[in-house]
Amino acid sequence: MRILEIAPPWFTVPPTGYGGIEQVVAQLTDGLVDAGHDVTLLASGGSTSKATVQTVFDVPPSAELGSTCHELIHVVAGYHRRAAFDVIHDHSGFTGAALGALLDGPPVVHTLHGPWVPEVEVFHRSIGDALHRVAISEDQRSRAPEGVLVEHMVHNGISLTEHPFRAEPDADRHLAFVGRANVEKGPEVAVRVARLLGRHLKMAVKINEPAEQVYWDAHVAPLLEGADVEVVRNGTKQDAIDIMSGAEATLFPIAWPEPFGLVMVESMAVGTPVIAYASGAALEVIDSGRTGVLVAPDDLDAFVAAVGTAGGLDRSACRARVVEHFSSAAMVAGYEEVFDAVTERHVQRWTSDRAHAPLRRRSLDRSQRRDDRRPVIIGGPARPVAAPTYAGQA
Repeated sequence: MRILEIAPPWFTVPPTGYGGIEQVVAQLTDGLVDAGHDVTLLASGGSTSKATVQTVFDVPPSAELGSTCHELIHVVAGYHRRAAFDVIHDHSGFTGAALGALLDGPPVVHTLHGPWVPEVEVFHRSIGDALHRVAISEDQRSRAPEGVLVEHMVHNGISLTEHPFRAEPDADRHLAFVGRANVEKGPEVAVRVARLLGRHLKMAVKINEPAEQVYWDAHVAPLLEGADVEVVRNGTKQDAIDIMSGAEATLFPIAWPEPFGLVMVESMAVGTPVIAYASGAALEVIDSGRTGVLVAPDDLDAFVAAVGTAGGLDRSACRARVVEHFSSAAMVAGYEEVFDAVTERHVQRWTSDRAHAPLRRRSLDRSQRRDDRRPVIIGGPARPVAAPTYAGQA
C-alpha cells in the first residue's frame, strides 16, 4: 500500500527531546515500512526514517508552534501529491483535517492526538464525516461530541528496543516524574508527594515555553526548597528513560482526562509501575494493582499511600502489559486494519460511482436541455436575485 504519513511540522521525527506525537509517528512509519508498505513521511528537516522523507522546512519551526500559516505550508505540500497515494494518514492539527475532509482523492485517516476542547468539537462538527477519525484510547473515543463519528481506535505504541527492561530499580529507589510544567501534568503534586514521604524525586520536565516557565516559577519552584528533588530541564528522550528505569515508581498525577499518556507506557516498558489519578486513558493503560495504582482524582493522601503499594509490584508484569498492548508492532497492526478498511470502502464507492456515471450524465444532459429553454417573461424584465450573505460578511 502507498501511504503518506503527515507529521506535525514543529519537531523532527523522531524528536530529540520533547515530542510525543513525533515519537509515535517515527515508530509507526518505520513499522509500516518493515511490514512491506511504500511509505512517504512528510516531516520537517532533520527527520530520519526508513520511509522516503519529504520536507518543506529545512529547520523545524518550533518557535512558531501553533502557527496556522506554518502548518498550512507544510500540510499543503503533502496534499498536492495526494493522487500518488492509496491512503493519507494525517497527524497534524486543524489544517490537515480540513483538507482531508474537503478535497477529492484517496481516503484520509486523521488521528486525534489531543483532547475534545470546545473549539475542537465545533471544528469536527463543521467538517462532517468524510474524514476517517482514529482515537488513541477508548476514553477519548467515548468523549467524542454528539454527531461526530470516530470510527476507529488504535492505542499508541513504543519501541521495546528503545525502552529496555530493568528488573530492579536503582539503589536509591527514587521516584520519577516526566512531563511538561503545566496544571494538567501536576508536577507540583509529584513534589508534594516526595516531600511528604521524605523520598528522593527525579524529574525530567519540559520548561521551554513562556507559559511553562510561569507555571513552574509560580507553582513548583517554591516547593523545591528543602526537598530532595533533582530536576533535568528540557533533557533528551534518553534522560527521561534513564530516570524512569531506575525509579521505584513513576508519579503521573494528571489533573485532566489525558487522551493517552505515553509516559505511563514508557515507564511500564522499562519495568517501573505507575501511580496515576484515575482519569482519562489511565484507566485502560494501567492494570491497577498489577502494573501500577489508580487513585481517586485529587486524593493526595491516597496518592502518597499508593507509593508503598507500587513498590511491591512485579516489574516484569509491567513490561508484559506493554508488550501485549502498547508495542509499536501492536500499533502498526492496528493501523494496517484501519487502512485496509478505509481503502476497501473507497474502492467500493469509486466502483459504484463509475457504474452509475453514464446514467447520471444522460440525466444531466436532459436537464441541461430543459434549462436552455428561455422562459417568456410578461410585464417587464426579471428582477435580479440577491446574492446570499454569510455571517461576518460586510
